[in-house]
Amino acid sequence: MEYSSVGAGFRVVILLLLVAVLVLGGLVWFDYLGIVDAKRLLAPVFTLIRGERIVVDSEDPLLLEKERLDKQLEALAIRSEELAAGEQELAAGQAEVDQMVEQLEEREQTIEDREKVFNERVQAFENRRVNLQRNSDYLVGMPPGNAVKILLQMEDQDVIDIFRITEEQAQATGELSLVSYWLSLMPAERAAVLQRKMSRKTGS
Repeated sequence: MEYSSVGAGFRVVILLLLVAVLVLGGLVWFDYLGIVDAKRLLAPVFTLIRGERIVVDSEDPLLLEKERLDKQLEALAIRSEELAAGEQELAAGQAEVDQMVEQLEEREQTIEDREKVFNERVQAFENRRVNLQRNSDYLVGMPPGNAVKILLQMEDQDVIDIFRITEEQAQATGELSLVSYWLSLMPAERAAVLQRKMSRKTGS
């Protein structure tokens, strides 16, 4: 049996290199599959090759820092959501308050308008009463025939108001009212209409 011309030592080196290649290939494949961490396992070898001191950390500080950062970001996100919800509640509450204020302002304006109308009516009534008072005094101070001529030119309601003012003044001063005498000087038909309206008004 003849041996190859290649020496046994050379074949051993080839085999060792082949085994090393297979081991490295297996580590790379397992690292790809996530079974082992090839970089971590080969770190001492690379360190020895570079002549550096072997330092193996039990945990990666950057990984821990990243986890702490992720937790802080998550807490900030939750806080941001809480603040946004609070702002929405405040906005809703402010809108409700604004609506109530608007309703109160509308009610206040309505009350002011009603008060204004009432004051205007009171003022108009007072002005009318002052005018009726003046007209009554003017008619009482002139001859009854002339006063009747003026009264016949007025509307029925104005004549009735003057009659009432005249009677009120006569009762207040204790004098005789001229209303009955004025009616006697008027045409019977007009006098009857005025008396009927006056009695209807008094009865109501």
